Amino acid sequence: MKHIIQLTRPYQWVKNIFIILPLFFGGALTDRMSVIYTLMAFFAYSFTASSIYCYNDIIDVEDDRRHSEKCKRPIASGAVSIRQGYCIMVFMLLLAISIIAFMGERALIVGGVVLVYFILDILYCRLFKHYAIVDVCVLSFGFVLRILAGGFASDIMPSHWLVMMTFLLALFLSFAKRRDDVVRMMKTGEAPRHNTERYNLTFINQAVTITATVTLVCYIMYTISPAVIERTGSEYVYLTSVFVILGLLRYMQLTLVDEKTGDPTKMLYSDHFLQLVIVMWFASYLIIIYNPFD
Repeated sequence: MKHIIQLTRPYQWVKNIFIILPLFFGGALTDRMSVIYTLMAFFAYSFTASSIYCYNDIIDVEDDRRHSEKCKRPIASGAVSIRQGYCIMVFMLLLAISIIAFMGERALIVGGVVLVYFILDILYCRLFKHYAIVDVCVLSFGFVLRILAGGFASDIMPSHWLVMMTFLLALFLSFAKRRDDVVRMMKTGEAPRHNTERYNLTFINQAVTITATVTLVCYIMYTISPAVIERTGSEYVYLTSVFVILGLLRYMQLTLVDEKTGDPTKMLYSDHFLQLVIVMWFASYLIIIYNPFD
């Protein structure tokens, strides 16, 4: 059971919190049905993602065995056979389909988004991840699909600002992760991925800086937009930009100084500064939107 859990990587499900953002930014956290459908979309998406992790480890088994860290993965280490990996992959997909089937009239559209995500990630595993820049763009678009899934589940369509910020933030995180591959290649002389040789530190550092800057500008533009001020009833949304700035700077410090962004999810679980910034951002936005003290 331990190896099956490792293979499906439930700790990575934190990425699917993006599904909840339309509900959160839409001010509908108190709408019971919207919350239920959003949670169903979250778990359906998470089980689908777990099936993709199984497939990725199956087709990358030989490369993983040559990697200093990935060689410990269940399939690469031999703890789980390739046949068992396929069985677990199918089981995860069946769980996702079962959840979507209970979403009523929203099942078709949410299921469609999840299906696009599944096909896109299969193509990523087989093709797109071998091409520099294309790989990070495809991964970032996967986060946009998460936003859309949450929007269709809660019946709250995300604004163009939210879509853009999601794509840019995911792009920033993806480039930061690729930097870890470049650093590893420079130390060992062996590329962890087939496309790592198409990156270098100069390019990656500039890409990280550019995407962080554009993400911040996009967020600030969002907070001062008339539509947001009217919807929230507050002119102080822009104050939450402080936490976004701190979060981006901290992540860049971890990327450029500490070189710890090989696994962004594990880093998020372990870095208390980032955790505090996210909690403070969430709390400040929660107060502005829902005004619990009124």
